[in-house]
Amino acid sequence: MSDLQNESALPLQSESACDQHLSSYDYLLPEELIAQNPVVPRDSSRLLVVHPDCHEHRSFRDLPGLLRPGDCLVLNNTRVIPARLYGHKCHPVSGQPGAPVELLLLEEVAANQWHALVKPGRRLGVGSRLVCGSAPGPVVGAKVLATLPEIGGRLIEFDLPPGESLWSRLDQLGQVPLPPYVTQSQATPEQYQTVYAERLGAVAAPTAGLHFTPELLESLRLKGIQHGFITLHVGVGTFRPVEVDDVRSHKMHSEWIEVGQPTVDLIAQTRRAGGRVIAVGTTVARALESAAQAGSLQPYQGKTNLFIYPGYRWQVLDGLITNFHLPRSSLLMLVSALISRERLLQLYTEAIQQRYRFYSFGDAMLIL
Repeated sequence: MSDLQNESALPLQSESACDQHLSSYDYLLPEELIAQNPVVPRDSSRLLVVHPDCHEHRSFRDLPGLLRPGDCLVLNNTRVIPARLYGHKCHPVSGQPGAPVELLLLEEVAANQWHALVKPGRRLGVGSRLVCGSAPGPVVGAKVLATLPEIGGRLIEFDLPPGESLWSRLDQLGQVPLPPYVTQSQATPEQYQTVYAERLGAVAAPTAGLHFTPELLESLRLKGIQHGFITLHVGVGTFRPVEVDDVRSHKMHSEWIEVGQPTVDLIAQTRRAGGRVIAVGTTVARALESAAQAGSLQPYQGKTNLFIYPGYRWQVLDGLITNFHLPRSSLLMLVSALISRERLLQLYTEAIQQRYRFYSFGDAMLIL
């Protein structure tokens, strides 16, 4: 049986002075509530359902009964790449192996040239030479071409034969990167991919989609709830922390998105029939809203640095499925823009009391 809780009706979203301060997006989370492993099966996770004037505690597999025929879900079909590489720095004269290094590839900006986050950064200045991988397995040499202070990273060029791409070696060289707060996980790489992941390019999973199974998607289809796809390759823009006290001064780093004509048409058809458009994840919310910045939703392919926080005027969404996010994060601010920061933090407080599991492998919210 669902656990329904009444709340006083809340006003439509508006920005307050408190919404502008980074400290207003803090909350305390017991460490044991940071999910280290996904639940099995995926749709057995818990679901906090948020209605306009109340909320209830359900299971994710209840989703078909919580939506209406004619609604549509929009999913992010990006696929996480094996973006974490390990290796060592090379001595500039002898070429002998030196200190261990770690790279997190972010995006390819030219043939075999990548933006990357590096550890330890202080040892990897311009001109530094690296070897990624270790014998007897595959190894690839690399060089630091430039520093990237805007992301705290480096521009790395990989040494490969003419015509060969690093993409062809990533499966052997790299590992799918789990978030830094997942420290004791037994998850397989495929458990950190959605079941509909298709287009390679992300360095972190669109985690709201991790709860779906093929059977659940089929149950939704049979009820008349359609789904479409966008692509947003999750990068540093999504997970980089907000570091300015006035959140309005935060600059999102750009991420690549594609909102195709079939999804635009599906949303228009849903609207005409009186259905609701539900984004599965904050990445979908940002992609759809970015594609509507000209005043109406249009097909779009390119970069977005759209930052959504309280006071934002929504143009596309009627609802959102999302996980529980880190304090002071741009993701927490985006969800606050949908239901107000005060209400969201109240719901987080209750979720903590109810022992919900938080972050990437954690439980979910459905906001209607």
